[in-house]
Amino acid sequence: MKRIGGLLAAVLLLFERAGTLAWLWVWAAVSLFTLFVQFIAPTWIMPLFNKFTPLGEGELREAIFRFAAKVGFPLDNVYVMDGSKRSAKSNAFFTGFGRHRRIALFDTLIEKHTVPELVGVLAHEIGHYKKKHVLKGMLLSLVHSGVMLWLLSFFLGREQLFAAFGITRPSIYAGLVFFGLLFTPLEMAINPILQYLSRRHEFEADSFAAIETGDSRGLAEALKKLSVHNLGNLTPHPFYVFLHYSHPPLLQRLRALKNDTVTASAG
Repeated sequence: MKRIGGLLAAVLLLFERAGTLAWLWVWAAVSLFTLFVQFIAPTWIMPLFNKFTPLGEGELREAIFRFAAKVGFPLDNVYVMDGSKRSAKSNAFFTGFGRHRRIALFDTLIEKHTVPELVGVLAHEIGHYKKKHVLKGMLLSLVHSGVMLWLLSFFLGREQLFAAFGITRPSIYAGLVFFGLLFTPLEMAINPILQYLSRRHEFEADSFAAIETGDSRGLAEALKKLSVHNLGNLTPHPFYVFLHYSHPPLLQRLRALKNDTVTASAG
């Protein structure tokens, strides 16, 4: 909390002292932090809190490297992370960048899934990489934060905004609160678009996994287990999905995977 408070204080200080270009300085800082979290933190920070052990020789390691080579994914090594010491959550992620990429598997993920299921999950994640979803998502996030900060600086310079709330002397601190109230409806309108794009990317990554592995059953079974473990809602209301879901509901994904398998077989 102290770090968050310090960051907020720095942002407020910039808006107070840096003039009309304050939003640009803050945006640059936010962008650098985002890049740090995306590329640097998993490689240098996470090992300080979790143990990463190279995956031992065996069927799983061979299957992962074989698939990575098939689709041209630059893979240096595969690690197992002791995620179980803090949570029962199962996950897998990539670290590194360029031609020095590593795969990290939670130990809970390995315990609960078969080799074909794990390969299916990793194929899905590699699909995000191949389809450039991570890059697109990052650029979209940076644009989103840039527009938000520009709008904040725009409103902070409008005395009419403060007058509407009965404030005679403009204040950075009051303006931040007022902007939050005004920006919330706009954010609610933008969010469904962002969620739709996220769901579309999930379908595309699923399709990549089904086509490249030649069999969607591994990923389908993994998704079923993950849904049970996470107590996923199998039949959420479509409008709620439209507003809030970053991932398609399980049944929709399974139907799409089945169609992808049929398409791949026909091809």
